[in-house]
Amino acid sequence: MSKLDGKVAVVTGASKGIGAGIARALAREGAAVVVNYASSREGAEAVVAAITAAGGRAVAVQGDVTVAAQADALIEAAVREFGRLDVLVNNSGVYAFAPIEEVTEEHYRRQFDVNVLGVLLASRAAAKHLTEGGSIVTISSAITDLLMPGSAVYSATKGAVNAISGVLANELAPRRIRANVVSPGYVTTEGTHSAGIAGSEMEAGFVADTPLGRVGRPDDIADVVAFLASDDARWVTGEVINASGGVR
Repeated sequence: MSKLDGKVAVVTGASKGIGAGIARALAREGAAVVVNYASSREGAEAVVAAITAAGGRAVAVQGDVTVAAQADALIEAAVREFGRLDVLVNNSGVYAFAPIEEVTEEHYRRQFDVNVLGVLLASRAAAKHLTEGGSIVTISSAITDLLMPGSAVYSATKGAVNAISGVLANELAPRRIRANVVSPGYVTTEGTHSAGIAGSEMEAGFVADTPLGRVGRPDDIADVVAFLASDDARWVTGEVINASGGVR
């Protein structure tokens, strides 16, 4: 028996990268998965196709988690399609870097809307349906420990979601619902390739600073999320787990 048999999971921002890896990992462990996307329908449907080809269950559902009505509709779609909700993975996120002299209102609001407000709205919607044994896993970033120049806004968003998850862990504990954070280090994804980071000197620098000596992969993060979503982590809540190859 797989560790997530009979469970239903929603993964936000799951059309590519870490989110897609998480969706596939949860499905491999037996969960029925709602693959959320904001704009990349093609990517989400490719993830669903891969899951169903492997014998799993999944559907793609469009929804912008920064809009309350759409976050609510996403969760309702999961319950309507699969009859329940057990796991929410808050993965949707954006990043942009700028020195403090170049920080703008748009730079701030875009990242805080997606990275913070999106977590709050999706978690609010999910909390109405999660029951005992439910799990909320939020993807943060090891950047909160690195304090990199140019990352003030992005780092602030991830520090905020760490705090939100800790509050949710206490707030939802009486209902036996857990909330935890996974903080990746550098992970190679479609985004790092399109940005020209993969294979660059910058990536080589990340590897040099990583004690385990390689770049991260989406499955490195996804397997930690699958653990936290499962009953194997029944006594784990309010934690921030670095999945960073040892980066601090």
